[in-house]
Amino acid sequence: MKSAVESLSPTRAKLTVEVPFEELKPSLDKAYKTIAQQINIPGFRRGKVPPAVIDRQVGRGAVLDQAINEALPKAYSEALNENGLEPLTQPEIEVTRLEDRELVEFTAEMDVKPEIELPDYEGLEAEVEDFAVTDEDVDTQVEALRERFGTLIDVERAAADGDFVTIDLVATKDGEVVPGAEVSDMSYKVGRGGMLDGLDEAIEGLSAGESKDFTSELVGGDLVGENVDVTVKVSAVQEQELPELDDEFAQMASEFDTVDELVADVRARLERGKRLEQAAAARDAVLEVLLEKVSIPLPETMVTETLNSQRANIEQQLGMANLTMDKYLEDEGKTIEEFEADMERNVRDAVAAQFVLDEIAKKEELGVEQADLSQHIVRRAQQSGQDPQEFANHMFEHNHIPELISEILRGKALATLVESAVVKDASGNVVELKNLRPDGTIGEPEDEAAEGDDDAAVEAAADDTADATDADATAANEAPAADEAEGAEKS
Repeated sequence: MKSAVESLSPTRAKLTVEVPFEELKPSLDKAYKTIAQQINIPGFRRGKVPPAVIDRQVGRGAVLDQAINEALPKAYSEALNENGLEPLTQPEIEVTRLEDRELVEFTAEMDVKPEIELPDYEGLEAEVEDFAVTDEDVDTQVEALRERFGTLIDVERAAADGDFVTIDLVATKDGEVVPGAEVSDMSYKVGRGGMLDGLDEAIEGLSAGESKDFTSELVGGDLVGENVDVTVKVSAVQEQELPELDDEFAQMASEFDTVDELVADVRARLERGKRLEQAAAARDAVLEVLLEKVSIPLPETMVTETLNSQRANIEQQLGMANLTMDKYLEDEGKTIEEFEADMERNVRDAVAAQFVLDEIAKKEELGVEQADLSQHIVRRAQQSGQDPQEFANHMFEHNHIPELISEILRGKALATLVESAVVKDASGNVVELKNLRPDGTIGEPEDEAAEGDDDAAVEAAADDTADATDADATAANEAPAADEAEGAEKS
């Protein structure tokens, strides 16, 4: 078999493959056997019809069609390997030459991974925001803890912001009750928002037994976006009584004996969380710096398919949330043009990041162990709220394991970048990443037992970014399997 590659663009190639007839013989034999089982010829048993008779009765062309379609996937795969091509889309295959008993020639056009000249990525420098835990942050968390242990007491006064009320609510359009827009005895916190515009303003000032009419715009259902008449009636008003912030509360709400210990623990937890957030920002910043150093031609077909996939995913999510695109854009304060531009920029960055990380993984000769795959499957299952075993079975059954392996390798490649980078905060302090543990604490460099955890923290953080780039570039993530060429018709 001979093959040649023509570069149509930095991201598209055309393969021309010549297959000698002697290499086609196994597929021809198989085609004759298959057809022999499907036809009835007087004087011959089913399956025992000689090839010459099949040629006369069925036609040599039908046999050649079947043999070529059966042989193309293997020939295509071998030609890819021979020429070192990594396809990103399904090939467009055309049989361009057929000389019976001599050779078959076909071409295959496809998007391919571009060749990337990696810049020096050792010791990249990046900057992130300072992180600080304020007294207000701590007070907010402590107040939320007090609210968890608060009690509701009935009050004989008008409802105010922060009160809990029991309400009946009905929305009508042209005098008819809107389906799904009627509730009874619902508990609602005044000022919470998220239901109907104008609801909080209508409730404030109402006492038990009082009602108020107002007009609002529906945010879901068949009449989404339309104005409806709403009547809300308050049947009870309650205020929340919070426990005193003292040692007794600390002992009731936590494992600590004093309120000072409780507050100190809240502050420490917030600091660990902020440190992890800063680490996530650091990995993103390092990747952004690297992408600025390299020019990567992107296959437009892949970008377009990914953008279409993103749009469909967003529309599905908005539908599940009973939101229209117009309402979503209004809440985000964006025009449709700004939204589209942001989405395309994110997709292009994500596709470029995949290519770069794949190249780094190859250069660093990174590998994936069974333990890596198992941990990644468990983490992905937890993120999607699925049972790990069911998730793993689905991945294996639908041949998605190569995709998971690519995600792991990209995470390891990004971890390699982050570990060698110098990241400083806005105040000029070096951000500790090498010894960061998964719980947000900083380990000791000489602590060998902790080093494994430190590496795991960096890789886990990097995995999140790698997963994000994969999520933004779902279309054509992996090279199509050779059997995608199967069924190509002879032209």
